[in-house]
Amino acid sequence: VVMIESITIKNVATYDNVGIQINDLKKVNFIYGANASGKTTISNFLVKPESFANCSLTWKNAQELTVLAYNKDFRDKNFGNGKIAGVFTLGEATKEQKQIIEDKALELKKKKADGDGKKETLEGQDGRSGLRGQKQALIDHFKETSWTKIYKKYETDFKGAFGGCSQKESFKDKLLQEFENNKTGLKTLDELKEKAKTIFGEQPQWIDAISLISSERILEINDHPIWKKIIVGKADVDIAKLIQKLNINDWVNQGRIYLQAEDNICPFCQKQTITDEFRKQLDSFFDETYISDIKSLKELKQEYNSLTQNLINELNIIETNQKNLKNSQLDIDKYSAYLKTLISQNMTNVELLSNKEKEPSRSIELVSLKEQLNLIAKLITDTNTKIQKHNDIVNNFNTEKNTLISSVWKFLCEDFKDDIQQFLTNKNGLEKGISNLESQLKIMGEESDKLDQEIKELSKNVTSIQPAIDEINRLLKSYGFLNFSIVPATEKGFYQIQREDGTIAERTLSEGEITFITFLYYLQLAKGGVSEETVNEERILVLDDPISSLDSNVLFIVSTLIKEIITSIKEDNGNIRQLILLTHNIYFHKEVSYEGLNRKGEKSQFWILRKNLKQSTIQFYGETNPIQSSYELLWREVKEWKKNSGITIQNTMRRILENFFSILGNKRDHFLIHKFDNQEERDICRSLLSWINEGSHTLNDDLFIEVPDGMIEKYLAVFRDIFTHTENSGHYNMMMGIEQDPNV
Repeated sequence: VVMIESITIKNVATYDNVGIQINDLKKVNFIYGANASGKTTISNFLVKPESFANCSLTWKNAQELTVLAYNKDFRDKNFGNGKIAGVFTLGEATKEQKQIIEDKALELKKKKADGDGKKETLEGQDGRSGLRGQKQALIDHFKETSWTKIYKKYETDFKGAFGGCSQKESFKDKLLQEFENNKTGLKTLDELKEKAKTIFGEQPQWIDAISLISSERILEINDHPIWKKIIVGKADVDIAKLIQKLNINDWVNQGRIYLQAEDNICPFCQKQTITDEFRKQLDSFFDETYISDIKSLKELKQEYNSLTQNLINELNIIETNQKNLKNSQLDIDKYSAYLKTLISQNMTNVELLSNKEKEPSRSIELVSLKEQLNLIAKLITDTNTKIQKHNDIVNNFNTEKNTLISSVWKFLCEDFKDDIQQFLTNKNGLEKGISNLESQLKIMGEESDKLDQEIKELSKNVTSIQPAIDEINRLLKSYGFLNFSIVPATEKGFYQIQREDGTIAERTLSEGEITFITFLYYLQLAKGGVSEETVNEERILVLDDPISSLDSNVLFIVSTLIKEIITSIKEDNGNIRQLILLTHNIYFHKEVSYEGLNRKGEKSQFWILRKNLKQSTIQFYGETNPIQSSYELLWREVKEWKKNSGITIQNTMRRILENFFSILGNKRDHFLIHKFDNQEERDICRSLLSWINEGSHTLNDDLFIEVPDGMIEKYLAVFRDIFTHTENSGHYNMMMGIEQDPNV
């Protein structure tokens, strides 16, 4: 059944920016509210929702029907210009014609009911539990699980692959797209993580290769045989025996430097012992071979020191540069260790060479630098290989990045494969069901439109405004309105109100007569239409205080007519789908909502609309009718005094005490006061009675005086004690809804 499900009213008239929500509306709904509590605002909104920017309503099955409201605007519109628009109903039609129309109307209703059932399967009663809701719930669940199981799990390592997918919805869509289309080869997680460090980190920059070291000459010198050679003078010279015996080759050779060509003083003993012969023997002892070896020794030492120092300087520069290089590929710790060892070895060799130079006759063996130089060379070569790979990535960065992203998504799809396949299977099943229902609904909609058009064409030929005239006049006479009637106006398709003498009676009718005839007209309009095409149109009725200005007899008549409509709505008869009734009259509310033994169909819903401190609020009572009697309503005001801010609490308590003790029990204030045991309690009771009479019967100077909650609560306690001391606590508990312990 198409009808209104909820209403929101705010930022208009007596409704603040929070406003009210009327939810869970059923076929029949009763809203009780005092005058000026905001009822007419609700009815005006339902007729013209487009005129209320801050208010809204929702329709069941997302379909809308015509809303026909009975309120002051309706009366002014239809009874303010001397003529009344005619109401078309099925008039001069044969029984067979009516039966055809009824049969087609019944068929149309069944199709719409069947369509509503399918729509409910599609949408659900709440718009979420149907197939579409299930599909959306499935999508939402998949979106959450994929976000948790994949995005959050791999966000740290692969965030660079998630560009443009940092939201749950976009990530879910990308995952499904990649699952369908990604044909990239599958790589391991470790491979992807390793490559992601370069690709997804800061965009890599070009790195210069490390210069290769040249150490061949150093190694040649390092292994030269001269270092082990014992360099001494010629052995067949007379002086040789003494020098060799004393092993003073190096000492004598160093002393030769101090021999002066023209001086015969010995540099060794500082005596004039140097002769030409001695000079000749020294020169013969230190011959050309000796001199050549010494020269080679010095040159090799110098070359070695120069080459190693240059190499160490070069290696130190490499170390410094690589330490300062942000994306260095060199294992700097290993390099530094190798270099440190090399420097240490070289220092040892430098010292050995120095000693060899001083003592050429000594045989030395230099520390081999080959292993250390090879380690450093290999480390540099391996590093350059890494640098080349890095630079290849730099040269092909975009290609490499796209390849990696594709590989990452392929891995994620494979990792989440079972969940994705299950989701797609369930989603495809729901989509097939939805598509099937949509196709059926489309066909049913076309068939319904065709039936509706047939009914309109058939109705157009047999409708008339006369049956509505006859029915209104019959009701007027039945209920004692004999001095006027409804007649066709001179303008075709309109009514006018005429007295028995033929004069137009609209402007001389009493308020009660106008109200009653307006309501009768409204009922006919609810069953028919203002044109032939709208006779069978489904609609929503909104009744806003339909009994204003009516006496008690007519009030009962209106209640009876409305209850007939309620019965037809609950039984799904006729074209009225829903009723929303608003009233301030307690007696009328009781009458029209009383079900008696006829309690078939869906239960009615009840609300009370209140205006507190110039703001309208509403309370929902569900299927429980909150309006029982005026006396019970007074007790309800006491129970719910906080909802009225305590404004009327004094008057309410006074009326309860008067009703129960004064009117029914013939007990006056002094009787109640003397029911308290001691003087203090009697004074408190007297204070309460004075307070409630003050708040009820006197005119305050101020427009409004707010009573503190603490004072109200104290007097409510005394109010309760009055019933206790007069042995009427059972009545108090019953009216306040307090359950008593049966054992007390």
